[in-house]
Amino acid sequence: MPVQDLAILVIDENRIRASIIEDGLREAGHSRVTVVNEINEVARVIERDMPDVVVIDLENPNRDRLEHFFTLSRALRKPIAMFVDRSDASAIEAAVEAGVSAYVVDGLKKERVKPILDMAVSRFNAFARLTRELEQARSELEDRKVIDQAKAILLRTRGLVEADAYKLLRKTAMNQNRRIVDIAQSLVTADSLLGPEE
Repeated sequence: MPVQDLAILVIDENRIRASIIEDGLREAGHSRVTVVNEINEVARVIERDMPDVVVIDLENPNRDRLEHFFTLSRALRKPIAMFVDRSDASAIEAAVEAGVSAYVVDGLKKERVKPILDMAVSRFNAFARLTRELEQARSELEDRKVIDQAKAILLRTRGLVEADAYKLLRKTAMNQNRRIVDIAQSLVTADSLLGPEE
């Protein structure tokens, strides 16, 4: 999605500060900007507008308020840029753990909004890519474990060597137009059902 087409939600109880962010975004070419000044409206607006990016400005963040927005960040799974006037190491750590893409302390200036938003989107996309790659690697590892279990069953029950056990799994998968891991899982399941009772 082109950066200019982003639907951006700005959350700030202070209307003056919210207008600084909104002006910075509009001057940068963003036309789909929604501003929410009432915190209890946030969930409704998110559900209605489904923003691509959320910008949160907290003039005086307290622990409860920060935790509320960190919970929002975890649930949204969208890029979030958060501006705060003051912070400490634990709040920064909590923001990173919650998935906040940009956490800016004492940096609310109209001309900084666009680069920070761009960085938040880029960082979010990079993190999402890494997460997908990690999940894919985990899935491939689990598939490998199932295939190895199936090969062990074939070695034990058919007296095959490992290479022949894999060839049999692959041939069966091709004949049935299924994935090797699905055939392997079927074999592991059948073996556990047909094996000796414990």
